[in-house]
Amino acid sequence: MSRKYPKYPLVGVGAVVINNGKILLVKRANEPGKGKLSIPGGMVNAGEDPGDAVIRELEEETGLKGVVTLLLGIYQYVERDDEGNVKYHFILLDYLVDVKEGSPKASSDAAEVLFIDLKEALNMNVTETTRELINDILSKGVKVCVGSMNIIKFNQPPPF
Repeated sequence: MSRKYPKYPLVGVGAVVINNGKILLVKRANEPGKGKLSIPGGMVNAGEDPGDAVIRELEEETGLKGVVTLLLGIYQYVERDDEGNVKYHFILLDYLVDVKEGSPKASSDAAEVLFIDLKEALNMNVTETTRELINDILSKGVKVCVGSMNIIKFNQPPPF
């Protein structure tokens, strides 16, 4: 299925790497969001575990090898064209990842790789979902599914 004008939402993953208050970001080399900064990530292949996909994508884009610590958040990206048709629709599973080896270097879909202070990143040209993720981390901390409430609709407030 094509990424553009999909029949159904596509599942993507993102690797959230935080080191000394700085987050690992890549400059996107392709659409959507070409030229913007985002966390490293990409699509889950059919039959692939999302946790394995995020580790694969991290290495493909940055050369870093890591292990998944926890599911940090679930986000959604929808972009419509001028006629209102859905051009892109992704459900994004963002995982906190601990880097175990490697030095960051741009490859695959990344034009550049850099560590940026979390607060400073909000003043940069980041993707919508990366901005939402960083705001969630800064306001709620790093914990399991800190960002999941952004796409879940409740008829009443959750009991927690």
